[in-house]
Parts: sequence; C-alpha cells; structure tokens
Amino acid sequence: MSRIQTASDAFAIDGDISEIGNLSTQFDVIRYMKRIAEHYGCRTFVVLNLPPATSRELSSNTIVTNWPAELMSLFDSEGLMQTSLVFSRLRRSTTPFSFDVEAIPAERVVPRVRDLFMRFGIVRGAYFPVHDVSGGRGAVSWAGTSASFTHQQMMELMYIAVHVYQRLAEIRSLEVRPTDTLSEREIDCLNWTSAGKTSAEIAEILGLSEHTVNHYLNRAARKLDSVNRTQAVAKALRLGVIK
Repeated sequence: MSRIQTASDAFAIDGDISEIGNLSTQFDVIRYMKRIAEHYGCRTFVVLNLPPATSRELSSNTIVTNWPAELMSLFDSEGLMQTSLVFSRLRRSTTPFSFDVEAIPAERVVPRVRDLFMRFGIVRGAYFPVHDVSGGRGAVSWAGTSASFTHQQMMELMYIAVHVYQRLAEIRSLEVRPTDTLSEREIDCLNWTSAGKTSAEIAEILGLSEHTVNHYLNRAARKLDSVNRTQAVAKALRLGVIK
C-alpha cells in the first residue's frame, strides 16, 4: 500500500519520489496528484507550463489538473490571465509561495476573481515554480479550504512538485512524435491557427471547405491528446511540430 493513506503517516519522501518515477501516463500522474491532494487536505491541484505574458488562456498551458471544467472556462473567458497576481509573481520569481484569497487586500484583487475561486473552494494553497531539464518553466499548485501549509509541508510539496513536473516531461518525450502521425494538411491547419486565422480564413487560404478545415483540426487535436485546437496548437509548438 502507498505511504499516502492518513494524515498521521510519516512523510517518507524517498518512497514517494520512487513512485513518481514509475508513473507511465498522464492519467497515472492525475491519480497520484489526487492522492497527494487528499493527504494534504486539498481539493484541487494543477500542473502547468508557465504561460508567456501574451497568453490569454490558462487551459492551453495546463498539463494536468482536477480544476472543474466550469472554473477553467470562466477563467479563460473572462481574461483573468492578464490580471493574475499569481502568474505575474511566477514570472518574476522562482521561490514557492502560499496564498489566501480571503486575506488579500480588497484593493489588490478584483471582487469577481475572489468570488470565483471561493465558489470553487480554492481559498488557500501554494504555488511551486519548477523547471525541466530542457529549461522549460512551469508551476505546480495545491489548494483547498483548510489551513495554510506549514513550513515542513511546503518543503515536502516543493520536492514532489519538482519530480512530478520532470516526470511529466519524460512521459511526453516518450510519446510517439506527432510528426509521425500528423498529416501535412493537419500541420498546415495548425500552423495557420497558430497565426491567428479562423477556420473560414484557413479554408480560403488552402482552397478547402470550412468543414474540412475543422475536420483536420479536430483530428490533429485528438492525435495530440488535446481537448481543443488551442491546446493542440500549444502542444504542437512545444514539440516543435509547428513554429
């Protein structure tokens, strides 16, 4: 049985990191992260690539999470990435930090942001800046409604975050390269989508119907194991399939 069973269990970090090394799919990582969250009294977790300052969507930069789909959709549709204090701090610093939505001064947070996260039970938690061997930057977070993490728990979670992010990078590198499976047309459509073109515009450029363009983009998203075309483009860029 795993060490992570009850809050009274001693933290056996070596065994825990060994388990991370045996995770072979993103689904395995999700299950592991859920258990870590439960152990530390959290409701949610997220592992993400650090979005560039120009990015407007959290969903396209997220690797794994158990955030409710409605929360992610509202975060993106309301453009909260552009005003996020969290992502601003992650770009400036590599030091882990905790947060408490209820304790943030009113003048520093938009009321709808506070209400949104409290509605979904993301009240207190922490973010842990991480990076992989290729230099890619990211962050791992756990959050919930319970008390803030102790200093010891912050150290434990930082250690786990580093290894989880690296393992996810390894899992992605073990996947069959999309260039082996994506067709030339699918890559064309991804390239034009990355350039900001709509399906109708891409159809005119490539001499195809809009329906056919959407078919290529949907098929490319499935091959890239992405939930939508935005995430597919982000993954294709990250893997060097498009530039």
